[in-house]
Amino acid sequence: MTDGPFSRLGTPPALRRSLIASCACLALGAPAFAQTVAEPPAPAASTPTPAPVASSPSPAASAPTTKASAPAATPAAPAARPVAPTRGATQLDTVEVTGQRAALRDAMQAQQAADNIVSIVRSDGIGKLPDTNAAEALQRIPGISVQRDQGEGRYITVRGLGADLNATTINGAGVPSPEASSRGVALDVLPAGLIRSLEVSKTLTPDRDANSLGGSVEIKTLSAFDLPGTFMSVDVGGSRDGNTGQYGRKLGSLWADRFAEGKFGVALGLSHEKRKFGSDNVETGGSWDGDALEGFELRDYLPQRQRDALALTLDYRPSNEQKYYLRGLSSRYSDSESRDRLTVGDFEDDTVVEGQLAEAELERRLRQRKFTQTIQSVVIGTEQKFGDWGLDASGGTSRAREKTPESIADARFVGSDPFAGVGFTNTRSPRLIAPDAAFDAASYELDDLRLSARDSQDRERHLKFDITRSFELGEREFDLKFGGKTSRRSTRSDEEVWSYDDDDPTSGNYWGPGSTSLTAFAGGPVDYALGRFGPSISPALVRARVAGLPRAGARDGIDSTVADFSINEDIDAAYVMGSTTVGKFWFMGGVRVERTKLRARGTRVNEEDETFDPVLAERSYTDVLPGLHARYNLGKQTSVRAAWTNAVVRPNFEQLSPGFVQSSATEAEFGNPNLEPLTASNFDLGIEHALGRDGAMSAYLFTKNIKNFVYQTNLAGTGDYVGFDDAITFVNGERAKVRGLELAYQQALRMLPEPFNGLILGANATFTRSKARIAQFDADSGTTFSRNISLPGQSDRVFNASLAYEAGPISTRIAVNSKSPYILEIGDVLDAGRDAIVDKQTQIDFSFQYKLSAKLQLSFEIQNVNDEKFYAYQGSRPYNFQYEQYGRTYKLGLRALLF
Repeated sequence: MTDGPFSRLGTPPALRRSLIASCACLALGAPAFAQTVAEPPAPAASTPTPAPVASSPSPAASAPTTKASAPAATPAAPAARPVAPTRGATQLDTVEVTGQRAALRDAMQAQQAADNIVSIVRSDGIGKLPDTNAAEALQRIPGISVQRDQGEGRYITVRGLGADLNATTINGAGVPSPEASSRGVALDVLPAGLIRSLEVSKTLTPDRDANSLGGSVEIKTLSAFDLPGTFMSVDVGGSRDGNTGQYGRKLGSLWADRFAEGKFGVALGLSHEKRKFGSDNVETGGSWDGDALEGFELRDYLPQRQRDALALTLDYRPSNEQKYYLRGLSSRYSDSESRDRLTVGDFEDDTVVEGQLAEAELERRLRQRKFTQTIQSVVIGTEQKFGDWGLDASGGTSRAREKTPESIADARFVGSDPFAGVGFTNTRSPRLIAPDAAFDAASYELDDLRLSARDSQDRERHLKFDITRSFELGEREFDLKFGGKTSRRSTRSDEEVWSYDDDDPTSGNYWGPGSTSLTAFAGGPVDYALGRFGPSISPALVRARVAGLPRAGARDGIDSTVADFSINEDIDAAYVMGSTTVGKFWFMGGVRVERTKLRARGTRVNEEDETFDPVLAERSYTDVLPGLHARYNLGKQTSVRAAWTNAVVRPNFEQLSPGFVQSSATEAEFGNPNLEPLTASNFDLGIEHALGRDGAMSAYLFTKNIKNFVYQTNLAGTGDYVGFDDAITFVNGERAKVRGLELAYQQALRMLPEPFNGLILGANATFTRSKARIAQFDADSGTTFSRNISLPGQSDRVFNASLAYEAGPISTRIAVNSKSPYILEIGDVLDAGRDAIVDKQTQIDFSFQYKLSAKLQLSFEIQNVNDEKFYAYQGSRPYNFQYEQYGRTYKLGLRALLF
């Protein structure tokens, strides 16, 4: 899968991460811990019990209290449970943890209190679903779909817009990406069990960063003031991968307490997870010519992933008017993967159709590497009240790094001779037809060994302040808010490549003494479910061959330079906004101004002359971004919302890199630091209706008009590239449009007779259409050809449904997530038939919890109950681009509340 909708064609997704972990109170919301706890008086407001999925609004995070917020339309809560406070609410004296029905009620109250349109996943919701990470948890809410890597959710698409066009923050601090080429943060690095809440803001207010076209994901950590007193929970669990039979483990713990007469709070969360699994893959990569195939690859993956995370929050609240905090987290994620690949191609007649046999060349190849990603984030801040004035100030730093020590990038063994009688069956999932010799290690000889090492870092630092002031304007209240933010981001990437492909001991790239037959490097047979594969290649034997060889003479100067770059991005912003209530109407309007300065360094490489010249590119620009939000209460249960907002997103770092690679006099590939940022004007209109105290339904229309979207094209034959055959780069498109409808419904069916009154229904659907125009000069006809496309990553239909049951010691849920096809890659601007399309996907997940006692809960979960596959096709559904299967994952866990 690609790293984002506008990534370079063929760029590997590469990475699984370790990011974050926001101290969660996962155990807090579980039915096993249902209880009512009296809370002693505290100097500041406690927050309500976290809620699960809320489609639409949630209170803004950590903003100073103001008087005139949106008029409430929240129905009365039952006496046994306090109503969730809006901003400025008084202290919560009692917390009752009651499970899924109470979580629905909290979600409904939260959405009524918000200024903007937000969807929420909180720890209760995550705890009821078999979701491994944050991306999988977010897929349950309207407008969100997930892109998976080897079965695990990685990136999210918000309202049809991919990861590079969305923003992620931790406690208000921007999260950098460990992947040097991308801005999108892969959310599979976030263990679901350590998250307090995930909030996706779908409309921007002027006090928020404007760097998201689809949505902004805010990850929040737990405070000791979110709990009534001392708290400690422990989670242990194990998992089994149904595809390989491998086992995994999971450990987690959360502790929180208050000291100094309840004025000082400490919350600490720890998480460890290790998983071994596998996937079977066959792909053509788009090598179809009509019904005929040029070649294909069989791939067997054996990854091992480990996540370790720590989150720490310190709070000091000497009074209701003063708050000080430090919020930090550190996450380490490692991915060790071995991939055997059998490549089939170079047929004697170039291509073959299904069932046709011909002479062909086969190769066996190995990639084995382990990379480690680390993310650290620290935010320190204060909230102060001075009468009608309020101050919120913070500073923070976040750092992401991906380090891949020397790895086997490619150990390549080619067939000694072409093999006769080679072909395939099944165009959707090609099965190899080949003679026995093709599966014999003695038939293959070493051709070359390539090693690589990579180190990339991305760092963001910021300072910001927000000032609020409440005024009386006649009989009306008016809230003013203004502030500013300065951020400094720097990213760099460095890669080294070594190649050994010579049998001469005197050459610098000699591959060492010993046999070159694959028999000297072969491991056991590959366990491959999609047909016959043959022997594996042993990573240990390959590493032993090159362990003592010198590196200097084998260094590939071109490949060690082309991917190196550094980019500095400085953003300074200021805003002003105000809000007031007029009868049943509430209005908020304002403007944000952002000034961006970019400095990018790369290298111009001429492969023929082997010359390397440094390149420096600089530019700056200013964006003015107004916005207006409105709300009207139709009654106690119903409200209408509208929003007009503007956003700006900078192109990703790979696209902005000034590197230029000229492989011949007529062929070049390069980045474009002169790309304009993507801007969008957005309009949202929706209605929300509360269904009693345990349910809600909503409908939202949205439209986005995007300027300067980015895509890859060939400039050969135009401008400075007349006479070129290929000049591959990125350019800005003119306009793109996204329009859609979000529908959501959730309700606890208390009105039904027993035992059916324990049922809880939830469903949401998102219908989206997008259109963008791409163009390229066609040298054959001498004209510029253009066509309309849907934005890559955008599904026309995304649907979620869940049926839960909660009664006595039992809490269970089955959840379905479905999405229609979407574009994975633009294969050729001139030919829509070359595009890669991901087929429709439907996945079913199941969870079951049982209370063994008031403080002990057992859980069982099945992920991917229906054994859904990943399938992408080229142009037309029968023609494989990529097919991959993962199987089911089974999990068993035990959660204990110690105190």
